[in-house]
Amino acid sequence: MLGFYHVARLGSFTRAGEATFRSQSALSQQIKALEEELGCRLLERIGKRKLRLTSPGERFFRFAQESLARYEHLQEELDELQGLQKGHLRLAAPFTTLYHLFPPVLKRYRERFPQVQLTVWDRSQATVLELIRAGDIDLGIALESVVPQDLAATRWQPVDTVLMAPRGHPLTRAKSITLEQIAAYPLILPPRSPGHSGRGNIQDYLRKEGLDYRVIMESSNVELSSLYVEMGLGISFATMVQGLRLPRRKLAFISLKDFFPLDYMAVVMRKDKALTTPKAAFIQMLLGSEQ
Repeated sequence: MLGFYHVARLGSFTRAGEATFRSQSALSQQIKALEEELGCRLLERIGKRKLRLTSPGERFFRFAQESLARYEHLQEELDELQGLQKGHLRLAAPFTTLYHLFPPVLKRYRERFPQVQLTVWDRSQATVLELIRAGDIDLGIALESVVPQDLAATRWQPVDTVLMAPRGHPLTRAKSITLEQIAAYPLILPPRSPGHSGRGNIQDYLRKEGLDYRVIMESSNVELSSLYVEMGLGISFATMVQGLRLPRRKLAFISLKDFFPLDYMAVVMRKDKALTTPKAAFIQMLLGSEQ
């Protein structure tokens, strides 16, 4: 079942073999034996390299996913009964969150739970949500406004949408700014992709006002955008935790609260996810309820 799960998840015998430390031949034989036991085909090949789940395969994949997750949780519960703080903790969050907000929490966490196997992924918000839904990670960080209703979100820190401009920029001297004033300057925006919903929100506001604007650069990373804003290439937008500022950058941050409502960073997990003590402790540390 484990071999089938990884082949189905990764769509490749080669990659599944690397993940499970098994040969492609061994995985192929295991899946063949599984299909004979169940009396149905689970996988079918498309061409030389592509694999596709059959309808029974899709159903068995969901069963395998749930069973393996329950087995892992059971093992962690058994460790707890023996007074052991072990297990896995898999986290994912966007780069800026990992860079500026996670280090002190992770340091304290590793000191308290040295035996927990920690894995941290730098991913976009959209990918974080996909990983949570698939069960590949335990906890993720995303804006509360983008978390779908089928996932559980716990508010963490308030977030403002701000305009980043070089210090001394004409917009920094205005008592209040308009979208028309913003559109007059070259913009640095996130890429056009489902993983970066911020661009769509910004463009919606500009288009509603019938404004022409120029995108001089696409950047998926606030740190990268800030570098080019400081150079004077253009101005950019960012969702920033209140009070957080980018060090070593000569930037001005202009509030856009008149255009964008207050949002929150949230800790996201599956609603059916049961947390063992080490996982629950990380959330408590992150939320500041445990010192």
